[in-house]
Amino acid sequence: MSIEVKMFKTSEIKPYKNNPRNNDDAVNPVMESIKQFGFKVPIVIDKNNVVVAGHTRLKAAIKLKLAEVPCIVADDLTEEQINAFRLADNKVSEFATWDFELLDIELDNIAIDMSTFGFLNIDILDDELEKQMEYLTQDTKIKKHIVKLTFMNEDEAIECKDKLMSLGYENVEIV
Repeated sequence: MSIEVKMFKTSEIKPYKNNPRNNDDAVNPVMESIKQFGFKVPIVIDKNNVVVAGHTRLKAAIKLKLAEVPCIVADDLTEEQINAFRLADNKVSEFATWDFELLDIELDNIAIDMSTFGFLNIDILDDELEKQMEYLTQDTKIKKHIVKLTFMNEDEAIECKDKLMSLGYENVEIV
């Protein structure tokens, strides 16, 4: 079986009206990925040009004002299979986990700022936290700070909490 990738006008591709994924927060990182690396993962559409997989890539392409994007037409699937694949394609990635030792090695070998894609450089975070701690300790009137950070997983959140507490922060909560 071969897969044919065809170029489609972004204006001809229709988002699936019942898409259950909230992907707006991912659009800018996907845009950055497309800008830096090109459009490397085609959008999957059905025979009516409705998105099966790739809603975020389509939103990013439209925001980047791309006239055409690569697509794969899943015309070999039934309507039920299309609906199941639409959900499965998004869900299966949630089963994957990171090997943080190998991830650190990979990130250390990349000069590109990976924070754009959601990777937190703990060394930069350490420096920033120390600067913030110095600033905060200068003003004794400051009693409470609320800071919202997003992490890839709970292990990263716990590591950051431990670091904050080692720098003297009290009552650090993970929500």
